Amino acid sequence: MISVVLIGAGNVATHLYKAFSKAENVSVTQWYNRTRSSISSYVNEVDITDSLKDLKKADIYIIAVSDDSIAQLSEDLPFSNRLVAHTSGSVSIHDMNKKNKLGVFYPLQTFSKNTELDFSEVPICIEIIEKKNLKLLKDLAEAIGCKAYKVYTEQRQTMHLAAVFVNNFTNQMYRIAHEIGETENVDFNLLKPLLLETARKVQHISPYMAQTGPAKRNDKKTIKRHLKQIEKDEHKKIYELLTNSIKKTHGHR
Repeated sequence: MISVVLIGAGNVATHLYKAFSKAENVSVTQWYNRTRSSISSYVNEVDITDSLKDLKKADIYIIAVSDDSIAQLSEDLPFSNRLVAHTSGSVSIHDMNKKNKLGVFYPLQTFSKNTELDFSEVPICIEIIEKKNLKLLKDLAEAIGCKAYKVYTEQRQTMHLAAVFVNNFTNQMYRIAHEIGETENVDFNLLKPLLLETARKVQHISPYMAQTGPAKRNDKKTIKRHLKQIEKDEHKKIYELLTNSIKKTHGHR
């Protein structure tokens, strides 16, 4: 049985708590957050605390807080020589205080508190300082049904950057599409099959080969018409930027 103390109460922490709670060979010994009310609804399921000095002993301490808070929180931990791992995609493992054994347990996925998630589809990127701690982190990932991948800091940070493009920026494109559609009362649901097919296609072919549309064809008339249709200057700039990027990728000037 792997004992875990979970630190933080955001989207990642909440999903990890649910996944750990369902795992047969993982025990959430304690859940800490500086604001007790954020996790008070779980008081009948797990020991909760808002005091770092009251943290219990565990096999691993998972820090799942905002990137800016990781370094200070690792310094504030009132113990040493225990395994502490953060869940960030971008924070260096060396940013944590070296009084403890250090690791990274980075789930490469998007998390929203009220959206269910199948952890068997989530890759866990693992980074360690001491090789002897690798097995415990891998075992923890596998206990919640995940595949574990050993990475180094630059790989993890590059994956996080790429993830911003495929997730955060893509989601903003959805938002803009939704907003543009609203100008003519277009139901966004009509776009969802296209959205899903676009994601499905790149499971089998490269994004380069999957590209379609007026920019790839260098269809100047359609591009010009689209730009006339777009009402917001901000959206026009994004359209032009992406159109030019696609044209350049596919050999059009």
